[in-house]
Amino acid sequence: MSDLRADLSIISGWIPEGARVLDLGCGDGTLLAHLHAVQGVTGYGLEIEPDNVVACVERGVNVLQIDLDEGLEQFEDDSFDFVLMTSALQEVQRPDLLLEEMLRIGRESVVTFPNFGHWKPRISLALHGIMPVSSNLPNQWYDSPNIHLCTVRDFENLCAERRIEITRRYVVNRAHRSNWGMRTFPNLLGEIALYQLRRSTRRD
Repeated sequence: MSDLRADLSIISGWIPEGARVLDLGCGDGTLLAHLHAVQGVTGYGLEIEPDNVVACVERGVNVLQIDLDEGLEQFEDDSFDFVLMTSALQEVQRPDLLLEEMLRIGRESVVTFPNFGHWKPRISLALHGIMPVSSNLPNQWYDSPNIHLCTVRDFENLCAERRIEITRRYVVNRAHRSNWGMRTFPNLLGEIALYQLRRSTRRD
């Protein structure tokens, strides 16, 4: 498990031992397999791609083949301690509704996404007038799975609007490292954003 991807390693440090976890768009099950082996986590992954489902099964990960755009109505309230979604928020039809569903069925959630507010996409779009292509956004506009790109500021505005409490924010570069500049100016200097969320207990 030492070859765990850097962003997944960060997330694994946020999950307590023995937690019950649902991983949305779990890919080949690498994160869930790691959490189970190292931290005694139990739970399920949801994945739509058949090859990834097979890879999960081969890793011993409990996986359900489900399209996230069809919703999560089959899960009851507070079924899980954590609901995770890494690098998939920008690929679903209604990220706002899915976030609310994540916090209905999980006491806390973790999401990650590429930050379109980073200075490189801004400059690329301003200078060339075309959608930027980079290591974090490698596809052309016409074949990209990303249908709802957003910025750190967009995401935090949505959380405020939907009464979602941000308990942890970590912005990193493409090597998944952070520094003072990214912590001070996350919307401008952060390439990838990682958030831990929960339902707000604030009363207006």
